[in-house]
Amino acid sequence: MSGNKNSYESPFCTRYASEEMQYVFSADKKFTTWRRLWVALARAEMKLGLPVTEAQVKQLEEHIDDIDYEAAEARERITRHDVMAHVFTYGQACPDAAGIIHLGATSCYVGDNTDVIIMRDALQIVRRKLLNVMSNLAKFADKYKDLPCLAYTHLQPAQPTTVGKRATLWLNELLMDFEDLEHRISTLKLLGSKGTTGTQASFMELFEGDSAKIKELETMIAQEMGFDSVVPVSGQTYSRKMDSQVLSVLSGIAQTASKFSNDMRLLQSFKEMEEPREKKQIGSSAMAYKRNPMRCERITSLARYVMIDSLNPAFTAGTQWFERTLDDSANKRISVAEAFLGVDAILNIMMNVTDGIVVYPQMIRRRLMAELPFMASENIMMDAVKKGGDRQELHDRIMDLSMEAGANVKEKGLDNNLCQLIEEDPLFMIEDPQELEEKLRPELYVGRSVQQVEEFLAECIKPILDENSDLLGESFEMKN
Repeated sequence: MSGNKNSYESPFCTRYASEEMQYVFSADKKFTTWRRLWVALARAEMKLGLPVTEAQVKQLEEHIDDIDYEAAEARERITRHDVMAHVFTYGQACPDAAGIIHLGATSCYVGDNTDVIIMRDALQIVRRKLLNVMSNLAKFADKYKDLPCLAYTHLQPAQPTTVGKRATLWLNELLMDFEDLEHRISTLKLLGSKGTTGTQASFMELFEGDSAKIKELETMIAQEMGFDSVVPVSGQTYSRKMDSQVLSVLSGIAQTASKFSNDMRLLQSFKEMEEPREKKQIGSSAMAYKRNPMRCERITSLARYVMIDSLNPAFTAGTQWFERTLDDSANKRISVAEAFLGVDAILNIMMNVTDGIVVYPQMIRRRLMAELPFMASENIMMDAVKKGGDRQELHDRIMDLSMEAGANVKEKGLDNNLCQLIEEDPLFMIEDPQELEEKLRPELYVGRSVQQVEEFLAECIKPILDENSDLLGESFEMKN
């Protein structure tokens, strides 16, 4: 336990999210970005002929990082305006440039543009970690592509699949999330310098009605901040749909993570697969033998939070009035940050789990073989038809024998004896017991699972991982 013991601290900061992601949403990141934006504005205005000197821009550049937070807080107590408090504080550090800081801009020039920059930087962290989870699962799918296991529909035994094929289902949803993420990153735009109601009236005054220079100003700022373009039209703020769209991507990742973690929790209950476990990890204070899936339970828990949290910017976007209102501010500074912190924590745990999934092949086979006679019955029936049997009669008989075998399992606690019942029934014309043994090879019932894994990895996943190979190899060690 660390930190302040006398007041509330977010578990995202003390327990779950990485320091890297926490920094992206820190005060230091926010206010140094404000200063970078003021430098970009001043530089562009200088190049476009306004009375801003190179010496003033240089002085602003020299004082981006040395923020006097105490002075800014003292000034905000007087002005009740955070942006003007920081303009004043920046001006004290840069006396020669104090008069041209924030020239022509409104508060949303620094506030909204910074929010977009922060979301972009946070999305890049999410992207890197998502790729590492995908890499781990790709290796796992390839390793176990031909290990037959029991597949389910309605959580009822259905037909065999393979462990690797099941892993591709998780991986395919991550691929969908990755493609969604790529689109969102590539289409993010800065607000630019739009003015109080989005009309750029203040810049029309500064540049004496020269629209070309005003457009060039925005282009220059966007390029300096690493963006291709700015939003074409806006009110005072960028459309709050942008927040909603970004958090929709994060919600998608949370949905995928929740599906994965729930599947893993079920598999651990079946004793087929387990998440990694420390040697001294305690599952229960009372039951020392327990092996609780605590990592995947935490993924499920955090994913639920992120999915619900993603509704916040949707409601905010839908209730903005005309050119803007301020009912977005308190909500978005909490909901956007916490969605990113939540997904960061989720992906950290998924990196840990997918890098060390424990597989129990013998238990997988045992559970599969307990159900396989039911699944093999159609093939057995068709063989009997080839020998001259009546399909409908055989079908009815299989149904009766399946009910009898099912009752033996469920009501008497016996093994599945369907194959023995079929072998003893003359209707099926079984002359050699080896025939039935041959029909009970799980590999006969997995369809194209192996080929599907190989094709999916080669065609869909490998190109992405190869293109981003410099980002792979990251791991995460659970600390609590």
